[in-house]
Amino acid sequence: MAQYDYDLFVIGAGSGGVRAARTAAATGARVAIAEDRYLGGTCVNVGCVPKKLYSYAAHFHDAFEDSAGFGWTLPEAPRFDWATLRDNKIEEIKRLNGIYGRLLEGADVMLLNGRARITGPHSVEINGETIAAEKILVATGGWPWVPDIEGAEHAVDSNRVFDLESFPERFLVLGGGYIAVEFASIFNGLGSDAHLVYRGELFLRGFDREVREFTRDEMQKKGVNLHFETTIERIEPVGDAYRVSLTNGETLEVDVVLAATGRRPNLTGLGLDALDIELNPNGTIKVDECYQTSEPSILALGDVIGGPELTPVALAEAMHLVQHHYGDATPGPLDYQDIATAVFCHPNIGTVGLSEEEAREQCEAGVRIYRADFRPMKHTLSGSQERCLMKLVVDDATDRVVGAHMVGDDAGELIQGIAIAVRARLTKTDFDATVGIHPTSAEEFVTMRSLSRR
Repeated sequence: MAQYDYDLFVIGAGSGGVRAARTAAATGARVAIAEDRYLGGTCVNVGCVPKKLYSYAAHFHDAFEDSAGFGWTLPEAPRFDWATLRDNKIEEIKRLNGIYGRLLEGADVMLLNGRARITGPHSVEINGETIAAEKILVATGGWPWVPDIEGAEHAVDSNRVFDLESFPERFLVLGGGYIAVEFASIFNGLGSDAHLVYRGELFLRGFDREVREFTRDEMQKKGVNLHFETTIERIEPVGDAYRVSLTNGETLEVDVVLAATGRRPNLTGLGLDALDIELNPNGTIKVDECYQTSEPSILALGDVIGGPELTPVALAEAMHLVQHHYGDATPGPLDYQDIATAVFCHPNIGTVGLSEEEAREQCEAGVRIYRADFRPMKHTLSGSQERCLMKLVVDDATDRVVGAHMVGDDAGELIQGIAIAVRARLTKTDFDATVGIHPTSAEEFVTMRSLSRR
């Protein structure tokens, strides 16, 4: 290995890249990592972390209203200050950036600030310097994509929405995925007149149909304006605001338009085309189970390879990659089945395993559905009409719980534990034999005895 400056050169200091760099270095490998923007990648800076902080902020709106039924009287109407939330978020992210830097330093990983470009199977160029590496890992994540619509330059993307100069009293988001649904809820909760525009007939494609419909109804009850089966035709500035023309003939005037229309691999300028690295049809990098590309010395993981765009997935891929290339034993391929996820809309969604629709296709003997749709205990006094949905999808032949879904407060927190049971292939009989914790909403997952439908 003496002919190389490093055993592993990582491009991208997001969650997956940093985890791979640190764990590879722990095996004794000489590792460098390059980053041209910010340590921690999308998740820490413009993704999971700030989004969850803003979601927490938005929940206070309901909490203030709900408190009255429990005897609380606020001395005056609560007021929200956007600048305080935004600036406190900035300071928290700076703190996390520092932690990532110290983790790399503590692991003896060389951090290089700049955009690295691959110049050969074993070489990269950064800041005018050429560096030789036995293996090169591409972990550059995704980048927001904005559709080609008239006036698209007036829209902000999900990287910029966290740092708006002023709070938008009227907010519109274009899209129907995680980001769009979450930000529609967040700005609604913070006090905006919030609109979501989506070309499909219902958002969150790929999720359980009943979960999608239930979430739609709950969001509408909270005041989010949903515009389905239409999209933006044109965005025009009108003073300090924007006139948005929809393809259904409707016109809306708003202060901010967020284009949350997906993310694409951040591969521009990396030099992959010169090496003829094979891509998947959707533009992501094609890799094998060892995360090797068509050029064996070039590796890739995370959002750039087209799997579930989730931070824990990138972390798991990083650990697997290091085991494959630097470990003592070769692991089997990473199992992408039964990965739990949450959507931090209001109310939250938590889900793991198969949707009802997927289970009906895959379970030859049929499925059993158990569901509970109820008003949580705290709302008996709060006066809120918010409801909670819990659902189990069971393979009729094996009695195995193949899917679990929830819409309600802290669904993401709760579904994590249920995910262990689903991944362990536990049966509905196992769920039924588990004694519940009373009084909680969570106990519904082990007390649903009545079959809802087959």
